[in-house]
Amino acid sequence: MAEVMTAPESTEADLMQDFQEIVSSTNQDLIQENANVDGKSPCGQMNKFASESAKLYAKEKMLSREAKQAMEDNYIHIHDLDYMPTGTATCCQIPLGKLLEKGFNTGHGHMRSPQSILSAMALAAIVFQSNQNQQHGGQSFQAFDYDLAPFVKKSYQKRLHRLQQYQLPLAPQELEKLAWEETDRECYQACEAFIHNLNSLHSRSGGQVPFTSINYGTDSSREGRLIIKNLLLATQSGLGKGETPIFPIQIFKMKKGVNFYKADPNYDLYQLALETTAKRLFPNFSFIDAPFNFVYYEEGNPDSEVAYMGCRTRIMANRHGEENSLGRGNISFTSINLVKIALTSSTVEAFMAKLEVYTEMVIRQLYERYVFQANKLVNNFTFLHGEGVWSGSDELNPEDTLEEVLKQGSLSVGFIGLAECLKALTGKHHGESEQAQELGEEIVAFLRKKCDEAAEDYDLNYSLIATPAEGLSGRFVKQDRKDFGIREGITDRDYYTNSFHIPVYYPIQAVEKIKREAVYHPYTNAGHITYIEVDGDVSKNIKAIDILVKTMAESGIGYGSVNHPVDRCKSCGYTGTIDNACPSCEITDERQFDRIRRITGYLVGTMDKWNTAKASEERDRVRHV
Repeated sequence: MAEVMTAPESTEADLMQDFQEIVSSTNQDLIQENANVDGKSPCGQMNKFASESAKLYAKEKMLSREAKQAMEDNYIHIHDLDYMPTGTATCCQIPLGKLLEKGFNTGHGHMRSPQSILSAMALAAIVFQSNQNQQHGGQSFQAFDYDLAPFVKKSYQKRLHRLQQYQLPLAPQELEKLAWEETDRECYQACEAFIHNLNSLHSRSGGQVPFTSINYGTDSSREGRLIIKNLLLATQSGLGKGETPIFPIQIFKMKKGVNFYKADPNYDLYQLALETTAKRLFPNFSFIDAPFNFVYYEEGNPDSEVAYMGCRTRIMANRHGEENSLGRGNISFTSINLVKIALTSSTVEAFMAKLEVYTEMVIRQLYERYVFQANKLVNNFTFLHGEGVWSGSDELNPEDTLEEVLKQGSLSVGFIGLAECLKALTGKHHGESEQAQELGEEIVAFLRKKCDEAAEDYDLNYSLIATPAEGLSGRFVKQDRKDFGIREGITDRDYYTNSFHIPVYYPIQAVEKIKREAVYHPYTNAGHITYIEVDGDVSKNIKAIDILVKTMAESGIGYGSVNHPVDRCKSCGYTGTIDNACPSCEITDERQFDRIRRITGYLVGTMDKWNTAKASEERDRVRHV
């Protein structure tokens, strides 16, 4: 193995320096690792004090010597290290239907099962808020339309009963039609309130709203279709002054025979989804028919439909229970710096040997973290496990440990910088060279093979994730640039390219980008995403988005989205593309413009909260259409 360059260890002096930068708000990259948090606010600062202190504790008291050394040498990054001492897991696909059916307790009293769609939607927001503080990552609903359809039915029945009491001179079918119209309006109000709640219910220090995702699109019942339709219409309408809602991250599930073709029952809702994406950037699109997703699919069983988290996380395979995503999630993940391994390897063979060393070390580190997490108690997580959010946890007692249920989650190995890695090894990245593409696939296939072997060896759900790097994208390259200098196409930018993506600055046609990145989706069974950048006001060209989504489906993409500028003038309310001046009122003051952009899977209403690496990446993005 090549000689290791050792970075200085974290010390009390380093921590004091971080604290000073938090107090003075002078280090954007430190206080804005997460663009969804106001790092300058009092609670945001307090949260950051706790975070930096917890990281130091985890490094000094909880990591093995080899894991700590690998972090200091810039070979790996342990995600959410500050939450490691708490034993939390990363994310969960919440079984909303089960919680609404039986009711739940948030810690200050029991919430009864709702009797209308309005109250069901209100409780859905409370479920997200309650669970957010029990996990360090995101929360998601796996089948939002199916889960809420029964409560649309309850609203309809209540309204029909009320109309029947009036003894109106109407035929039964006319009364039913009127009841459905009233239910439709109630459903819209419920969806509107749900979206407003998820953009205003602050649940963490620093003004962070719950990091939420919802999956929907395949329920073809009358009730399910009303949910889908009104959710999309409410999203198009936006918030109180027309702002684009950044949460929930919405994922429209595509399925041939359901919403893919013109003859499919939900095809009209797919068209509405395209219109909404063109205006609001959401929904994204997941593809049930992708071979690695379809293998779990059972017709008529919504639990079997693949579900994603907004940024890309996916969980389906399960060695210890049902193979679906319901009530399960990622336990923790650690990412490998492919670029540094390439920069310290003289040949491809040396690179692969060194990659094996660090992959096996990450597998050990994930297991050590899992053992700590599995020994936490149910009553450490009164909602997540005490209310049975995590699959099987409602069968445990408060003093039971979590091993029996937590082992259904996934332990994920991640990676960053495949493009820069290939540039270091071959002189070209996988967007510009077939040879590099072949090597890229070999590298990612090798990582998946190591995860599969670990799953057998440890009897746990080890998996491979295409890392969603935010703060990490700049942190790795900053240290590597110190060690290796500026290398063209490798360390000469402020960020490394996320996971297997083709660099954002590289000009490539959309179809070609989709096909090249689709190769990596089957290997990354813990999550993946492919983005396509388009220019201008795409609301006038819905067909273009349709073609992109269909191309993703036919190319074997598991999850994808379409990025385009969504700007809003705060002065006149114009929403669309704004260059230097508002096309409507002609104002030129940049402070009057909201510029919605996607960062690592989620949207941000202002780029003031972006760290320097991701801000630099956004400036470099080229359009593929």
